[in-house]
This record gives sequence, structure tokens and C-alpha cells, in this order.
Amino acid sequence: SLFTKTRLKMKFSRTSLLVAVACVGGAVGFAPTQNKAFVSQSTTSLSSSTDEVQQKKKKVNNSKKAQRLKFMKNPQFFRNGFKDVREEVKENMEESFTSSVVQELRTNDFVLEREGVVVHLAKDYGFCWGVERSIALAYEASNHYTDKTVHITNELIHNPVVNDQLHDMGVQFIEKKEDGTKNFESIEDGDVVILPAFGASFEEMKLFDEKNVDVVDTTCPWVSKVWNTVDLHQRKGLTSIIHGKYAHEETIATTSFCEDFICVKNIDETQMVVDYITEGGDKEAFLEYFKHAMSEGFDPDVMFDKVGLANQTTMYKKETRAVGQLLQKAMISKFGPAEINDHYLEFDTICDATQERQDAVSELVENKEELGLDFILVVGGWDSSNTAHLLEIPQLAGVRSFHINRPECVTADNTITHRLMNGDIETEPFILDISKDVVIGVTSGASTPDKVVQDTLSSVFMLKKVSDAQE
Repeated sequence: SLFTKTRLKMKFSRTSLLVAVACVGGAVGFAPTQNKAFVSQSTTSLSSSTDEVQQKKKKVNNSKKAQRLKFMKNPQFFRNGFKDVREEVKENMEESFTSSVVQELRTNDFVLEREGVVVHLAKDYGFCWGVERSIALAYEASNHYTDKTVHITNELIHNPVVNDQLHDMGVQFIEKKEDGTKNFESIEDGDVVILPAFGASFEEMKLFDEKNVDVVDTTCPWVSKVWNTVDLHQRKGLTSIIHGKYAHEETIATTSFCEDFICVKNIDETQMVVDYITEGGDKEAFLEYFKHAMSEGFDPDVMFDKVGLANQTTMYKKETRAVGQLLQKAMISKFGPAEINDHYLEFDTICDATQERQDAVSELVENKEELGLDFILVVGGWDSSNTAHLLEIPQLAGVRSFHINRPECVTADNTITHRLMNGDIETEPFILDISKDVVIGVTSGASTPDKVVQDTLSSVFMLKKVSDAQE
């Protein structure tokens, strides 16, 4: 190099070399402490920074999300179904779930008149993409694994018709013990386990990853989105506040991916949390009330300093929005508007299908007088959260409405068996004046097949036809 060639040409005497060495030594000796400290501080700072980065990497790699992704890479973990039986399953689903009556409603601007009954169908209703996907994956698994025992950890979706079909296919539903835990002893080496649309808990996924079983994951992608949200909470050091029902399968799965969490099911419970954040209160009473809805070792005096909101995907969106507004206002009150972003984080994790169906029922309610509706029928599983929230909309607006889970709820003696908002099941007179034309609004939950809506309407048509014939 140029530097090497120049150096070789230079001539130095012994004296000049000694002077040069002395000058260098003097420069170092002039301020030895300062330079050593600088080097020490730089080294320490670099080491500390490196350690911090390594710790963060280790934390991310050991997070529940990272472990879940690892489970999903297991060659015995399946999320995309089985092509060898896909066409067969598609035909089966079309035959079992589609409806000529509902299709006629759709093509006739969602209105149909038959047997003295006028039906107005909500413009968004019934099966969502996530539910259809889950059913297809589960049915494909059952048809693909003909030589193996197939289990499912819970109901696939909250609809009795679909779950009855799985029973008929020979799928084994995992037994629940009296204490609410599940008995996995029936799952043997080489068996198949289906994870339902609500997902499965972290502990369950870990158990199946360690067993020699094939896992078919039908978890709705919207549920996975909530899991990613609470993972972000953990990484940012936030306590997760989940707007949801703590005993619901989806929320059980979600909270299993949290570190620190508390669940609130409605505005009243949110107000309790807000009051504690802003004013403190009786800690013992607070912990007693939420004892089933919070993480182990939860300390409200410490864990409400930084919070993040997520929600069960099937909650009532307007309520979720109100929950978020209450929490945001509380954190602003406590920490000031300039600091809110350091103490509060909110993501909307209500699924699109849930919101669209709620909006469509709201439209029916708002146009009740113009349409002349006698009542609104809400069709879907009684334990379906999204269907229950569809009922709330007309009920809270004072519109006569019924939540039924099967066509058989409408009986020949003109009574209807239905679920109330508080969960009670009640039987009462159905069509109050059956002698005149009947005008009804109809919707169905995201886990309800169109065929169930058709069979329900057929029961109403028959009831009116028989009544008219007897006059």
C-alpha cells in the first residue's frame, strides 16, 4: 500500500525514535485517569447496551407468541385442510347448509311474502368467512382421517346443528370435568385433535405439541389477531384489559396468551376498574369480585399504571367503543393528556362480520315502523355470544324480539321457546294476532347455517297457513 511504501523510505535515528516514544508516553501520562475512565465508560455502555438487546431478544424468543409459532411449524400441525376430500366436503356443506328461501330473499331485495307472512331479512346475516372456514377444515379432517380417532377440544362453533353433524361423523368431544377443566386422557398416541374456531389455550397447544398427535387448527384468523394484540401489550409492559366474558372459550384462549390481565364483560365492570384507577378503593373487595376474571397474583395498585385494551371478537361493538372511551378518559385523568400514549393502548379487535350483522339489525330496528314489523327473530346458538348481542339491539330499543336456536322452538300451538337477554329460557305465546298478515324481521348469527333460517321460516309459514285454514 502507499502507507507501507512511504514507511519503508523513511530513515530514523535511534535518538529520534526515543524522542517519539517519549512524546507518546508523555501524552498518555498527561491525563491517564480521564482517558481510562472514558474507555471504561464506553466499554461498560457498550456491554450494557449489548446485554439489553440480548435480553430483549431472549424475551421475544421465549414469548408465548413465539412458542405458538413454533408449535405451528410442527409437521403434525395442519392449518390448510386436506385437498383429497375437499370437493366431497364442499358438496356436503352446500347440501346441508344452503337455503333456497334465503337465496330468494337475497335476490328480491331481502323481502319475501308467503302464506300471509312478510319476511324482511337483515342485509348482513348468517355464516361468516371464518366460521365457514372452520367447518370446512373440521369436516375435511373427519373425512381424511378415516382410520384414526378424531377429537375436538370444544364445540367447533356455537351452533347445535353443526356440532350434531360432527357427533354423527364420529368426532369425539373432549369431556369437561366438574371443575371446568378438560379430560385429555382419552387422547392416545397417533390420534387427531381439532382445535375449534375459538382457538385453544396456550397450555393445550403446548400439550398437543408434546404428544404424538396430528393437530388440525381451525382457529378463526380474527381470534389470532386478538392474540397478537395482547402479545404486543406484554412486549410493551402493559396490563391487558379484555372486554369479554371470562368463561367464554375464546376469552379463555386469549387470556392464556397474556401475562397480566383482567376481563370486564360490560360497562358496569369497566366503571369499577375506572374508579379503582382514578380513586383507588377497597382492594380486597375488588380482587374478590374479579377473582375469576384476572391473572394470578393480580395487583390493581401496580398493574393499572399502563394498560392496553383488546376485546372478544363477538362483543357488541358500541359497548366496546364505550369501554375504550371510559378507560382512555380515566388514564388521561390520572396521567394527563401529554402522557396518555405511554399509559394507554387500544386496538379494535371486533371482527368485521360481527359489526356488519349488528349494523344490519340496527337498520331493521330503525325502520320498524316503516316496515310494520310485528317482531324480530334472531336465529343462532343460545351459547353464541355474537347472536346474543344481535338480540340486545332490538331488546334495548323496545322492539319485540326472540332468540331461538332451532326451528323446533316455534311450535304448532303458536308458542315460542326463546332465550332472554339474561340467559333464561322462556316459552310464551308467539304470534299475538295470527288472523292478520304477519310481518317479521329475521337475522342470524355468524355461526348459523342458512338452512336453519329456512326451516325456522317454514315453521312460521306452516303455523299461519294452518291457522288461516281453520278459520
